[in-house]
Amino acid sequence: MAEARLSLRVDLGVRRLGPGKVGLLEAIAREGSISAAARSLGMSYRRAWELVEDLNTTFGAPVAATATGGSKGGGARLTPLGEAVVEHFRALEAAAAKAAAPHLAALLARLPPG
Repeated sequence: MAEARLSLRVDLGVRRLGPGKVGLLEAIAREGSISAAARSLGMSYRRAWELVEDLNTTFGAPVAATATGGSKGGGARLTPLGEAVVEHFRALEAAAAKAAAPHLAALLARLPPG
């Protein structure tokens, strides 16, 4: 049976925020480093770093704080700004999905069988 879901992307001026960047932030919080987050998402470290830098530019401040390696290793964690970006995006996503649910169901009901 067909399924409908809403995918949200927010245009912030000339920059965009969507599930990919937010998922990366969540992976950084979960994994404790940008490289581990990238690996867990199947992306290169360079691409992950570019996305973090894009978010830093978008919001005018760091979304993740990094520590260089050493005897205890490096790592990364979300800043309060990064945590807020995730929280607000996921809340917006949930609100949009709730509002869209009856409309998605109506569209699905109009699909041909099969």
